[in-house]
Amino acid sequence: MRAPHVPRADELIDKAFRRAARARRGKPRRTPADRKRAEEAFIMTASSILADNLKSLPRRFPSLTAMHPLYRELIDIHVGVDDVRRALGSLDWAAREIAALRKEALRELRQGREPNAVRRKASGRMVSVVRQVRGNLELLERTREFLDGLPELQDAPTIVVAGFPNVGKSSFVAAVSSATPEVAPYPFTTKGITVGHVEHEKGRIQLVDIPGLLDRERMSTIERTAEAVLSCTGDVVLFMVDSTETCGYALSDQLALLERIRLTKKPVLVAASKRDHPLFRSVKEADIEVSVHDQKSLHAAIERLVEMMREEDSHPSRTR
Repeated sequence: MRAPHVPRADELIDKAFRRAARARRGKPRRTPADRKRAEEAFIMTASSILADNLKSLPRRFPSLTAMHPLYRELIDIHVGVDDVRRALGSLDWAAREIAALRKEALRELRQGREPNAVRRKASGRMVSVVRQVRGNLELLERTREFLDGLPELQDAPTIVVAGFPNVGKSSFVAAVSSATPEVAPYPFTTKGITVGHVEHEKGRIQLVDIPGLLDRERMSTIERTAEAVLSCTGDVVLFMVDSTETCGYALSDQLALLERIRLTKKPVLVAASKRDHPLFRSVKEADIEVSVHDQKSLHAAIERLVEMMREEDSHPSRTR
């Protein structure tokens, strides 16, 4: 999702005042009337650039209301939706304040006040307004960077691949995807959402590999992100368990997480991964056994998931 670059406060101030200075230099200043027009050009140029930039940013920023629920949920987890709304509102306020300062300065020039003093006073007050929203500009730029890093989710049937870390989720997505999956790292971590696609005879299917969910009451940011993906996307869930426990987690803990996943009411296919590992043992809760080195097992898993999506589509009480 693309969002406009949000300049820093000092960056915006420098841009406005450089152009204003050029506008001022382009005016003759031989007579008092000339000097008045030169300072008026400075004030008009600086205020217009500041107000226009501040006013346009909220209008060009992705709408929090219209965006995909997942993106909105992720913003709330990583940045804070209410903080973003307040930041956008503050820019509208700043634009109005600068427009009011311009009006006041032009009135003082018409009243015969000393032009240089009027320009210095208006400039200082405009700088003060922009610096009051400095933190909000920085927050919006962080939000833009975060949005730019999110994977592009398509309007396609979606399989969410869930489970503990290292159970084989990423390997599964990479093995069945028709192209290299897109990985979108989370800020300040090596983990992220992986999106792949399967070209099936019934159409393109999207796979979303979410980061390791852990069965804890207090969830980390990564885990909250995974829960958001699970609740906001996905027609079906492929839950992978590692009976070899080489993932580093006990099978009992993995099955406890499975029960939590089932609470989402999403259709779940349980796959026992690493079927070719010497420590592999059957899991009675598993619907299917897979290995990334066995194309037949991968194909069977996809076909089961496609059939589950077909059944969901035909269910009369299904809601999206």
